Amino acid sequence: MGTTTPLADKDRIFTNLYGFQSPDLKAAQARGDWDNTAALMARGQDGIIDEIKASGLRGRGGAGFPTGMKWSFMPKEPKPGKPNFLVINADESEPGSCKDREILRHDPHKLLEGALIAGFAMRARAAYIYVRGEFLQETDVLRAAVAQAYAAGLLGTNAASSGFDFDVFVHRGAGAYICGEETAMLESLEGKKGFPRLKPPFPAGAGLYGCPTTVNNVESIAVVPTILRRGAAWFASFGNPKNEGTKLFQISGHVNTPCVVEESMSIPFRELIDRHAGGIRGGWDNLLAVIPGGSSVPLVPAAEIMDAPMDFDGLKALGSGLGTAAVIVMDKSTDIVRAISRISYFYKHESCGQCTPCREGTGWMWRTMERLRTGDADPGTIDRLIDVTKQVEGHTICALGDAAAWPIQGLVRHFRPELERRIAEREGGAMMEAAE
Repeated sequence: MGTTTPLADKDRIFTNLYGFQSPDLKAAQARGDWDNTAALMARGQDGIIDEIKASGLRGRGGAGFPTGMKWSFMPKEPKPGKPNFLVINADESEPGSCKDREILRHDPHKLLEGALIAGFAMRARAAYIYVRGEFLQETDVLRAAVAQAYAAGLLGTNAASSGFDFDVFVHRGAGAYICGEETAMLESLEGKKGFPRLKPPFPAGAGLYGCPTTVNNVESIAVVPTILRRGAAWFASFGNPKNEGTKLFQISGHVNTPCVVEESMSIPFRELIDRHAGGIRGGWDNLLAVIPGGSSVPLVPAAEIMDAPMDFDGLKALGSGLGTAAVIVMDKSTDIVRAISRISYFYKHESCGQCTPCREGTGWMWRTMERLRTGDADPGTIDRLIDVTKQVEGHTICALGDAAAWPIQGLVRHFRPELERRIAEREGGAMMEAAE
């Protein structure tokens, strides 16, 4: 079993997370990046994949799928005219998530070295980094880092003197949240509207331009070189079983010092907040609820999350999820119904409209949430709302329908009395007006 004690500075992977040093190549090399990368690649493609499997690394983009296993799905002998591709998801648009942008603007070479090693392991011809459209500075820094890597012979022909040819392309999106879904991202890269694709075929069989493709999150790729240098056993020593490694947590909302911080997986919520975010605003008795993994996961009330381990399985047991580890803290000053209604509006606005349940359901759910916010509903509205979320959840091509349904389900599960109180208060007020 791994440790859940706080992470020591010597074990931090992202040593320039706050940008105190330059993101340029020389500074990155001084921090240990691009250090004899060819020797890491000399372990062989299958050897690298086995090491990543042994490390326990799970995808850091939200779904938590084992990274090494995902890599192993790629063809080991690409067919002529059908090269393998790596696509790196830097379309960080989930409300509350703000970790990948720190890697892009402060530690881009960690990502590029990881892309080369991962691409080599998957027999990929090139990597495409799809950056969120609003990330202007981040894109500029990343493109400069790519140019530096090419100039130094670390990318391109005989990349890093490894004998392997590998190219990296940076593509900036146009600001559509839906393009963060992996198949919508592939459509966008191909110059088409970002509509998610039906699966199967899965990207590993037919992805970008119909070629075998793996889509990975920025953080998932950026940690790879350090795992190989320090060993799978070192990475697996952090966190609970099946939740190994270090993780970037993004803590926002009603804490005294919001931050992005690298910590051990499975660290208890209370310890994470006290150690890095200065505690809850107004003290722990003032905590109302927490959205632990970005806006798409259900909230968890204060009493349940206080001592919960911050990892995939621990939060799943609470009916929520780790997601991207975007921790949104809400104290008792929060209008919890308004907060979830605002999230509901976001998903209504960002629905691509391809699937009828999502296109029609997200708008209906938001309008109903607004009525519940003011109490302008009857008690049966709450059950109708839950019924509609169940008709949307699991009935769409991609997970946006689920993401729109889950926050509402979490609200009703934990705060139904608050919804009923608002309805009763409005009804009581209306009755008093009628009596007068």
